[in-house]
Order: sequence, then C-alpha cells, then structure tokens
Amino acid sequence: MSSKTAIVTGAARGIGLATTKLFLAEGRKVVMVDRDVEELTAAAADLTNVLPLGYDVSIPDQVEKIVAEAEAAFGRIDALVNNAGVAEFGPIEEADFALWRRVMATNLDGVFLLSQAATPALKRVRGCIVNIASISGLRASTLRVAYGTSKAGVIHLTKQQAAELGEYGVRANCVAPGPVRTKLAMAVHSQEIIDAYHDAVPLNRYGSEDEIGAVITFLCSDAASYVTGQVIASDGGFDSTGVGLPALRK
Repeated sequence: MSSKTAIVTGAARGIGLATTKLFLAEGRKVVMVDRDVEELTAAAADLTNVLPLGYDVSIPDQVEKIVAEAEAAFGRIDALVNNAGVAEFGPIEEADFALWRRVMATNLDGVFLLSQAATPALKRVRGCIVNIASISGLRASTLRVAYGTSKAGVIHLTKQQAAELGEYGVRANCVAPGPVRTKLAMAVHSQEIIDAYHDAVPLNRYGSEDEIGAVITFLCSDAASYVTGQVIASDGGFDSTGVGLPALRK
C-alpha cells in the first residue's frame, strides 16, 4: 500500500479531511484538493505524505493542473475521490439560473472534469473512482432542486463510468451520505431539525465523518475489487422503507 496514492477533493474539512486521514493511516499518499486555500493549508499543516493543491474542480484548466501535479509528485494515481461540493437550498420557484449553475459547476461538472482528466492515469494502474453524492440524489426533498438534481446526476455518472471503464479494470462507485454530524451541519441545523432526523433515520442519529470515510476507503481497497457501478447509501437507513410513523417509534 505504501506506493499507492489518492486524490481527495474537498479535502480541507469534513468528510474529505476524514477520508484523507484514513488513507494516510493505510499508508497511502494523498493529494488534497480544495479551493479554500487558507483552510486547506491549515488542514495539511500537521500531515505528512500529502500534497495540498488549492484548485477549483469546476475550472477545466485547474483540473488539468491537479492531475499533472499529482503525477509529478507521486508518479501515479490509484484512487480518485470526488468529494468537493456546494449546497445552496431554497424554494424551487426562487432558485434562479445563477444558483443552479453554481451548484452544478462544482457538484456535477467538477466530478465529470476531474474523472475524465484522471482516467488515463487510473487506467495505467487499474485504479478506482469514488464519487460522493447524497441521500438527496436518491430521494427528493424540499428546497433541494439544484442540489438534489446535481447529486442524482453524480449517481448516474458513476454508473456510466463503471460501464465504460470496467474493461480497463477501473472501478467506479458512489457513496450517498445521509445526515452527517459535520461542523457545518451542526452550525445550521436547529434542534427541531436534529429531532426530525432522529425520527426519520432508523439508527436514530447522525452519521460521523469517519463513518462515511470508512465506506469510501473500503471502496478504494482490494477488498472491494469486484464492486463497481454501485451506490451505497451510508445513511443510517434513511433511504430504507418501513421506518413507520415517528410517533410509534421509541
């Protein structure tokens, strides 16, 4: 494992940073990508075997630089984790085209651009792609017309990648997190929202960043060598049926 590498986008915080640390614990080298240069620099300061790159995955020229600098530094790309994303919520009739494009540019365009740019390197080592979608890509909910649609697009893009790249030994899978106890989520979720998720999620809690990271690193491991084209909802059962009426649950 010591020679293997991974690119993780949105690596300055949250699920991306947790995944980076799990990869490092396995002995991988990690290219950490985030457009928030200040936060990325701080996150990478105490880590070894990382290459922090302050680039934006929605900008094609910068995407090319990510791949070129990753290969120059580490010689190979074994895994690509497309985690970078933005979330802008609001009523469907108030979602203007500028909001739509901001969300799509990072959440869907960025996944397409970086995956395509990294494909030649991944083919050389029979590597893998893990795209991070959301439970909002599997089930519709209010205020998420752009966000949910972008994540549904990521899910189908993953299947397209698996179908076309499988013959080269490149696997592509998708993780769809449910509610996760990130610093950002806890800053904006009211107690009412927290209680509502408790009622709606069979495991009665939020997930952790490390729990999502563990699924991602599994999908990038040899233990998942025959897994491709799959969408794993790491969501505490949120997408499952049979939850029942909240009032009837303990």
